[in-house]
Amino acid sequence: MVIGAAICLSVIGISTNAVTASGKNETVKQTIQTLQKSDQRWIQINLSTQRLTAWEGKKPVYAVTISTGKQSTPTRIGSFKIQSKHKSTRMRGRDYDVPNVPYAMFYQGNYGIHGAYWHKKFGTPVSHGCINVAPNHAKWLFNWASLGTPVVIHK
Repeated sequence: MVIGAAICLSVIGISTNAVTASGKNETVKQTIQTLQKSDQRWIQINLSTQRLTAWEGKKPVYAVTISTGKQSTPTRIGSFKIQSKHKSTRMRGRDYDVPNVPYAMFYQGNYGIHGAYWHKKFGTPVSHGCINVAPNHAKWLFNWASLGTPVVIHK
């Protein structure tokens, strides 16, 4: 068991170039198409519907309602891979300090998918940029996913 500290903070990046946004959307679409042609396990985060779907190739195997980043601390869009897993960790930021955060899987720096026992507002963006999941669903995902599992986040 690894216990560490993590901060779920976002840096708001404003792009004045619309081509950058559409290019990222196109890359995400291509990544999804490629993963659906494989038999690989992967996780899709839909920010518009506040839904996480676990896939094995083109077959959805698990889907849950989530809470992603609020407007002031948005969840980053893009394609990532799970880089570390922690059964329990502490998360700290400027306006929060939460011990014993269960089943955390980090995919980019301090951004991760983890259990959230401190709220029941799933379906509403309330986080500091991470993907909040009910602890029982976070446990299932933690046991199902491995290091390197792709995480695709889109609107």
